Formats: sequence, structure tokens, C-alpha cells
Amino acid sequence: MTEPRFGIEEEYFVTDLHTRKMVGAPVPEAREACQQAIGASFASEMFQGQFEIASPVFTDFVEASDYLTGARQALNSTLKPFGLGLLSAGSHPLADWREQIPTDEPHFLELFDTYGHVARRSVLSGLHVHVEVPEQHDRIRIINEVLPWTPLLLALSCSSPLWDGADSGYKSYRQAACDEWPRMGVPPLFADQQAYDEHVGFLTRAGVISQPSQCWWGIRPAVRYPTLELRMTDACPRVEDALTLAAFFRVLVTQACRQPHPGSTYDASARWVLEENRWRAKRWGLDGMFIVTGQDSPCSIRQWLALAEERFAETADDLRMPTLFERANSIVNEGTSADRQLAVFNQALQQPHGSSSALAQVVDHLLEETSRS
Repeated sequence: MTEPRFGIEEEYFVTDLHTRKMVGAPVPEAREACQQAIGASFASEMFQGQFEIASPVFTDFVEASDYLTGARQALNSTLKPFGLGLLSAGSHPLADWREQIPTDEPHFLELFDTYGHVARRSVLSGLHVHVEVPEQHDRIRIINEVLPWTPLLLALSCSSPLWDGADSGYKSYRQAACDEWPRMGVPPLFADQQAYDEHVGFLTRAGVISQPSQCWWGIRPAVRYPTLELRMTDACPRVEDALTLAAFFRVLVTQACRQPHPGSTYDASARWVLEENRWRAKRWGLDGMFIVTGQDSPCSIRQWLALAEERFAETADDLRMPTLFERANSIVNEGTSADRQLAVFNQALQQPHGSSSALAQVVDHLLEETSRS
């Protein structure tokens, strides 16, 4: 199997550098300038105060690093004359969902009309990763092989602890909010691509969805590309963390494609374990204890990552990513963005200016991490 190509999508919050709030809508000139700076990779999001970058197709992580770093720098330098900055995280500490202005495009307006406050409250940003799957492989069977590991990726990505002006109690409140939507989170148990296609066809004929892309599960077969798309992970302030998660997912997919019978051990019981581990990841992040097949008691994130390294290190080496697990362990040692945000927030709460000032300090912290090259 040749090295699979991949792509990365990042979602960003546009932030007023004076108030530190997410803007309801940047002035049209700012948006147009950003679109010109990025070109075809620039995309709208549900709210006018969000942008998305959908990368070109990559063959290695040097390309990916250069592109993402350059795109962030271009957007920041373009926004700065307008008094705006770029913030990458699963949630914005000073975003008020009641003040956000929907993007006036038919696709988004349909979502707001159908899902009401669930859509209006979804002021969230994710990291999406596409990894190519060779044509001869059944993508659903590959998904079933990969799925049990996705809570590990979620735990490493957590960056949305603050919601609606307060500590949510979750390391990824974004995933908690996603659970208000249908067809998000863990997908139903499908045996193969045919079963998946039949289900999507049924939903379409029944009028439940208007297009297959309205199945938003945490990992899914892409509609337009021969890829699997990871959607569960939070947006990452640090480019290197986003690249680590993308590399990890690429390794998982590659190894699954190498198995003689991928997904053969994924059953209803394994899906229950996956649901439980996902809940633990979004609630506690790196501090969670996880259920791992073959282990007599729950594992810490360090233990689970060590098991992953034993299983996937050879594939990582084959894909010329020998430092993948070193980098993943660095995230564990240094903490996720959620851990760093809460440290800034709780320290600032000890000062006399209250929670608004503390939230603003977290925004400054995130703006700095997002802009760091």
C-alpha cells in the first residue's frame, strides 16, 4: 500500500482584539480580504464570525505544516488592520451564541430552520482530517477497525472547557453540545459499505436528510472524496497538535487497511465500550480512565497511549512519522489546550477583576497560541 494522501480542515473564530469577543459578523471588507489571501481553500461556516480552511491534498507533513502555518499567518495579518484576530479552539471563551449571526447561505439557513436552538447554540470549531482509502477497501470496515481508538484522539485534542462564560466541567464541551444533534457522535453499527449506503438511502427517501453529508458522525466516509473523515476532534490552538492528531489518524487508517479482516472484532459490545470511552474523553480529557479490551482494569491515558505505540509504531515508521508517539506523549506531559485554558482561567480568578477579566485572559492566551508559528 502506498502512503495515503490526506487533508486537514480547521475552523477558526474571528475575534475582536479590543473586546476579546467573537464578532457577530466581520465587516465585508475583512472577509473579502481573507478570501483573497487564502483563495480556494477559504470556506464559510455556520456563523459569519467563523472561517474554515480546507487544505489542499498533502502527501507529507512538511507540506501540511508549511500550509497550515502559512494560512494562519496570512489570515492573522489580513485581519489585524481591521482590529481582528484569529482564534483556534473548540469553543470561544467570550462567544455569546445569542449574538452570533448566521451565514446567509441556503445550506446553513436550512440547518437553522430545521434544528432551531440546537443550531443557534453550535458556536463550535473542530479539526477535521481526511485520509485516503484505496478503492479495493470497504471504508465502513476500515471505520469499524479505527473507531475504538477515536476517544484517545478526542482526549488529546480537548480545547473547549469554557462555555457561555463559565467552566463547563467538560474538557470538550464541544462534544457535549454536538450530542444535541442527530447523527453526530458515534455512528450506528454498520457491517459494511452496503449497509451504510442502504441506511443513508433510507434516511434520504424518508425525508430525514436532504443530502448524505447531513450524517455528521465523528468519523464517516466522505461523500465527495475517497477518504475517511475524522470529525470528533476539537480545533487545536497549536499547529503542531493538529498535525499530531492528523498523523495519528493517518496511521490508524493505514494499519486498518493492512489487516486481512478489518473491523471483524467490532460488535455491539465494542460499540458500548466506545460510547463509554468517548464520554470519559469529553468529560475528563487526559484525566480520564478508559476501558481497553484485554485490560483487567481501566487504563490511564498514558497506559492507553503506550498500548497504541506498541501496536502502531511500525506503521508510523513506515509512514515516515517516527516521532508521532513522542509528540503525542508531549501533549500528555504538557496538557491539552483545555488544561492550559483552565490553568489561565483559574489563576486569573484569584485576581480582583472577576470572571470577565479571567475569560479575556484565556482569549489572549488562545490568540497567542493560534498565531505562534
